[in-house]
Formats: sequence, structure tokens, C-alpha cells
Amino acid sequence: MSLFRRKEPLHERLAREGGLVEPDDAPAPWREVGVHGMERPREWDATVAAEVPGLEGDAATFVVLPDGSVLVEEGPDSSLQGLADAVEQELRPPYRARAARQDGDLWAVQAKRIEVLALPAAPNGDTLDLTQTAEERVLRVDGERVFGTVPELEARGEREGRDYTVHAERLDGDLFEITASPL
Repeated sequence: MSLFRRKEPLHERLAREGGLVEPDDAPAPWREVGVHGMERPREWDATVAAEVPGLEGDAATFVVLPDGSVLVEEGPDSSLQGLADAVEQELRPPYRARAARQDGDLWAVQAKRIEVLALPAAPNGDTLDLTQTAEERVLRVDGERVFGTVPELEARGEREGRDYTVHAERLDGDLFEITASPL
């Protein structure tokens, strides 16, 4: 046995470094969605078709609040209530939805559940991020670190565990869409 023996043959090392072979920990190509038949993670909680006569435009994005009111983010100024009614056959508010005209008055609508929280004492800003770790608690408003906290966000974060992050985006007034996760 040689003193200077390589652990990996030169041709294998060059092929690996040149990107010609997959690393050992790379998933096999047959494990990809569509090749093996594995399902993609579900992005939408409901997908429906709705016949809504007289609705202008070709696409819309909207949020339906817990009280049933519709906030139009993008799309026609006319009422999207017909689209919301179709979604609510399968999904109760609050939810975020997007719709696209298919043909004539036929629309396809996809909707996803959201969590909405009233934050009456929230600082001015469109986004709030509260992060709690063993070392510190940090509140950011529109990306800028600020002093203080928002008790409702703390309470929501504590449901995730000792260390958590909570992201809040203003929907309307003191209503925010909440995303929380443990760290």
C-alpha cells in the first residue's frame, strides 16, 4: 500500500467537482414530484368554480375577514361577494383568495385559511415582527427595530412555545393577518 494513496480516485473527484455527478445525499430524481407520483404540499385549502355575471376584469385577489366583509387587494372595484359566496361553500372566513376568469362569467377561485388578530395597541406600520428567544425579545415595525412590545402578539407567540416568531401584516385598521411559528 502506497503512502500517498488517494481516498478517492482522481477521475471521481474531478467529475464530482465539475458537477457531473450528484452528491451522495442528493435526492434521487425519481423522488421528484411528477416523476414518482408524490404529491406536492397543498398550497390552497379550497378551489372552486363560480359563475358570477357582470364582474369586471380578469383577475382578483381579496381577503374575507371573520365578519364576512371583503377586502379587495387587486382587481375590479365591483363587488366580489359572488366569488366569496362560492368559496364559503367549502371554507369559512377568514381566508385569502385569488380568482381568475376562465371563460365568460366563469371564474376559478383558490382560497387559503388565514389567522386574523385585532391589535388595537399596535404601533403604526404595515408589518410587525416579534421574535422571542432565550436571549432577547425583538419587535420590528416595517423592518425597523423598535422599543416595546405588543401584548397580543406575545400571547399568540407563546402558544408556539418558549422561543417563537410572529409576523403580522395589516389588513385594515387594527386587523392583522398573523403567521406564527416556533423557533
